[in-house]
Amino acid sequence: MTEQDDSLEPIIEILREPAVLRADLTDRVMSEIERLPLPGPAAPNPVRWWRRGWTIRLTPLRGLGLAAGLAALLFAVRLGGRPRVGPVVPLGARAMTQFVLIAPTATSVTVVGDFNDWSMSATPLERAGGVWSVAVPLGPGRYRYAFVVNGAIWQRDPEAPAADDEFGRANSVVTVGGT
Repeated sequence: MTEQDDSLEPIIEILREPAVLRADLTDRVMSEIERLPLPGPAAPNPVRWWRRGWTIRLTPLRGLGLAAGLAALLFAVRLGGRPRVGPVVPLGARAMTQFVLIAPTATSVTVVGDFNDWSMSATPLERAGGVWSVAVPLGPGRYRYAFVVNGAIWQRDPEAPAADDEFGRANSVVTVGGT
């Protein structure tokens, strides 16, 4: 045996001795249990909430807002759920180009690009439900752009061709007056 095993031997001997319980142990435990308060009604089952009936109250203004949001969502789905970018109305040598982003949880969206010197405040989009859009007059040419969501998240247009900038960021590209 090693020196460490020798030091454990007294502890092992103590643990081998049978435990002696006092005769009144059961009486003491039962008296403590009797002092405990009786259990009340069962706590509500947190899983059952989804089966309960719900009452939804809407003011006419909120109902109108909900209907407008649903109409905008259906309109976006009717368009195929795809943002459209391209010239729509000629305006002299310029064409109105519609930028659209579907971002229902966004609080603000702007478009930045070659056409506005990448300014995050120059071209804000307007919200209609979860669909954000703006029309920008652009002359013929090729423009790189991106959306800035909530003032911080740089996002390329998922439905437009990709074009990296000189800083390694993924942007989108739109060509006006050509292919």
